[in-house]
Amino acid sequence: MPKNPIPLKWGHSYHIYNRGVNRENLFIEERNYRYFLHLYTKHITPFVETYAYCLLWNHFHFSIRVKTVNEICQTVSVVPDTVAELGQPSQKFSNLFNAYAKTINLTYRRTGSLFQRPFQRIEVTSKVYALNLITYIHKNPELHGLVDDFRTWPYSSYNALIGSAATRLSRDTILDWYGNRESMEQVHQQQIDMESIKHLVSDDF
Repeated sequence: MPKNPIPLKWGHSYHIYNRGVNRENLFIEERNYRYFLHLYTKHITPFVETYAYCLLWNHFHFSIRVKTVNEICQTVSVVPDTVAELGQPSQKFSNLFNAYAKTINLTYRRTGSLFQRPFQRIEVTSKVYALNLITYIHKNPELHGLVDDFRTWPYSSYNALIGSAATRLSRDTILDWYGNRESMEQVHQQQIDMESIKHLVSDDF
C-alpha cells in the first residue's frame, strides 16, 4: 500500500482493513469489540452503507459503500452549505481510529500509535468481487484458525445478516445479491480457494 493512498471517494465501494502496529492486538477484551463498533456507528455509519465486517484480535475487515453527498444530505439533520463542510470520507475513518486508540491508550496505560498507517483500502468494482469479499470477511476467523466454524465468531456481521433482528447493516442489499438467505448460507459453506482470493488484500498485509 502506498504511503499516500488515493482518498476514498463519495459513492464508491471499498474493502477497508487494517491491523495493529507491529501486529499488536487491537482488541484485548470483549468490551473493546463493542466499543469499537460503538465508535464506528458514531463516526462512520452516517456516511456509509455497511455490507459486512469482521473484527479479529489484531486486525479487522469492512465491506462498505461510501454514500453520495446527496444521500448524506437527505439523512443528516443539518445540511452542509458546501461539500467541503462534509470533510473527506478518509478522514471519517481516521477519526474513528484516533478516538479508539485514545481510549485504549488511556485504559491500558500504553502510548503511541495503535493502528498501522495508512489504513488499507481496495476499491470494489464489481458484484462478483463484492460477494467474494463478503464471504472472505465472514470466514476470516476460520481461515486464521481462531475458531473451527466461522459462524461461532461473535464479532462479525454474518449472524446479523442471516438473522431477522433490527440491524444497521444493509441486509436487504446483501441478501438480494446472494439471491436469498439460504443461498447466502450455502455460499458461505463452500470451501474458499485461497489462490482465487489473493486479490482481496494487498500483498504486504
